[in-house]
Amino acid sequence: MADLTTDFLGITSPNPFWLASAPPTDKEYNVRRAFEAGWGGVVWKTLGSEGPPVVNVNGPRYGAVWGADRRLLGLNNIELITDRDLFTNLEEITRVKKDYPDRALIVSLMVPCDEASWKAILPLVEETGADGIELNFGCPHGMAERGMGSAVGQVPEYITMVTEWCKTYYSKPVIVKLTPNITDIRHPARAAHAGKCDAVSLINTINSITSVNLDMLCPEPMIDGKGTHGGYCGPAVKPIALNMVAEIARDPDTRGLPISAIGGVTTWRDAAEFMVMGAGNVQVCTAAMTYGFKVVQEMISGLSQWMDEKGYAATSDFIGKGVPNVTDWQYLNLNYVTKARINQDDCIKCGRCFAACEDTSHQAIAMSDDRTFTVIEEECVACNLCVNVCPVEGCIDMVELDKGAVDPRTGETVGDYANWTTHPNNPSKVAAE
Repeated sequence: MADLTTDFLGITSPNPFWLASAPPTDKEYNVRRAFEAGWGGVVWKTLGSEGPPVVNVNGPRYGAVWGADRRLLGLNNIELITDRDLFTNLEEITRVKKDYPDRALIVSLMVPCDEASWKAILPLVEETGADGIELNFGCPHGMAERGMGSAVGQVPEYITMVTEWCKTYYSKPVIVKLTPNITDIRHPARAAHAGKCDAVSLINTINSITSVNLDMLCPEPMIDGKGTHGGYCGPAVKPIALNMVAEIARDPDTRGLPISAIGGVTTWRDAAEFMVMGAGNVQVCTAAMTYGFKVVQEMISGLSQWMDEKGYAATSDFIGKGVPNVTDWQYLNLNYVTKARINQDDCIKCGRCFAACEDTSHQAIAMSDDRTFTVIEEECVACNLCVNVCPVEGCIDMVELDKGAVDPRTGETVGDYANWTTHPNNPSKVAAE
């Protein structure tokens, strides 16, 4: 049976599934229940400086985006960091870590961007026995307006500076949580690496307004007739998170930097995809808030079964294995040619493929009088749209043309690998010659 034990920064946990810093990890009661359910680790909900606790709103805190079947696709939250007293949190962290020494326990932190504030809180956290800290440089609302959260994460120089302070005043691993609200994720990742961080975690929530109440003409969630932007998370953000994780994993300046992946992890498959793209573990929030803590049990069993089927004895066997297969567009093989093929035995004659291709693509699917749909290979550019709109999984697939075959659309013979850098239509290539 596959061993899901994960070593991340020397922190061992029984599986790679951690709860992200969020409402599910805001108190001892929750974290104990999470560990009993099977979670391998938690990142405690973000702590602030000593003094008056943060004030959260007392009305709705979440907006939502649903699929057609009312399945929750994304949450928008306007909640801030913990509104519980710092020392109450620290006492609870100390007790939980003592009682669960085999589980990872990381403390998320967000304090003002000055050295004295970080120097004051770090020894207090170290005394708890927690395994490490995560610097919350990602929160896009509320705290950002106070010069913290994403206000720090959007300035590489600040990231490096604060990370260096933490490495000076704290002896255990320092994880830097990155904001996605930036043009190029590689720049903050490089800044964290320059500050000698031990790892990065990403993504934090995406700045958003999920919906507008058309009766009140106000963004939701509404607080006394007003709304604000919040942080977007859940299954809908996974593609963005996957890309950002892969960008850091393959960047020469950050290659090899440990990554804790966050963003829409709902199933074991999501976790496996992030780990293949370079993440050492994954953090989960929305799935736990939607389905409860025991959702992790399905994640554990699913990942274990997949690893057994693939012959992976440990998670280290596949972490990062897909990174070499991520490339820039200009290096894709322009001589790789496929054509769509419709399996008539599986076709339910709904016509979605025809409508999509006829109206918005390349008019490469024909419809007969009896609603039999066939591919016109002379027109098919292999865009894959028909596969994606077909409601029957596996009904349409893409078939590769063999080398030496003639593409009916172009009349060209399928040849050896060639990319845009060598293509005769590339102005840069022509200029170079």
